[in-house]
Amino acid sequence: MSAKNTPVTPKKISAAFAEAVAALSGIKPRRATPGRPKPPTSMAARIEHTLLASSATDEDVRRVCREAERHEFRAVCCLPRDVAACHRRLDGTAVLVVTVLDFPLAGGDGAAEAECRRAVEAGADEVDMVVDLRALRSGRLVAAARGVQRVVKAARGRPVKVILETGLLTPEQIAAGAAVAEIGGASFAKTSTGYGPRGASVEDIRILRAILGDRLGIKASGGIRDRAAAEAMVAAGADLIGTSNGPACAG
Repeated sequence: MSAKNTPVTPKKISAAFAEAVAALSGIKPRRATPGRPKPPTSMAARIEHTLLASSATDEDVRRVCREAERHEFRAVCCLPRDVAACHRRLDGTAVLVVTVLDFPLAGGDGAAEAECRRAVEAGADEVDMVVDLRALRSGRLVAAARGVQRVVKAARGRPVKVILETGLLTPEQIAAGAAVAEIGGASFAKTSTGYGPRGASVEDIRILRAILGDRLGIKASGGIRDRAAAEAMVAAGADLIGTSNGPACAG
């Protein structure tokens, strides 16, 4: 069941974030957060053109790479099995290769670290991991943050985004998830897998930006299908846009 859309004051959200940070005080964070990325000069440079459907074919993978290069998108976001193919196709271009880990359900069993190591070896430039949702929603924040830390270590310096699946969270849980991402050492908080009860919302982005400030980047993903929707996310504070409709969102 998705979280109820009940009004929550900024003060309450800030308190939830502070409470989560206190609960994570036993975890040593990295010395400095990476900060928000420099604002791109175009919408296309924010887009991670995404192909995560189980029905995707080899030709679909080639098409997404062609479109990303043609439109000068920031990245393609593909399944782990397609990382090597995307890396070969996009080698020598400015388009990054991003993949997902423990996707979309987050087993919380350590599989993400092994998957991350394989993805890095295959040529992934960045990885998007699903947070341990069961741990996050039940308040076991240390377990969730430890999972992020393990993936950050396995990524060997490559940026890690933490997918929170905000459609399943209350605003207070979104705040706690942001704390898990930050203290776990991630570079970005990301809204959704695209397989949850809903995709990104403007309110999700506003909450994340209000509590993360300029310390981390934010990727809006899930249900963003056109330029107007992408612009609304950016206006609310998103840095990156994850979408399977890259050309339409670039405008």
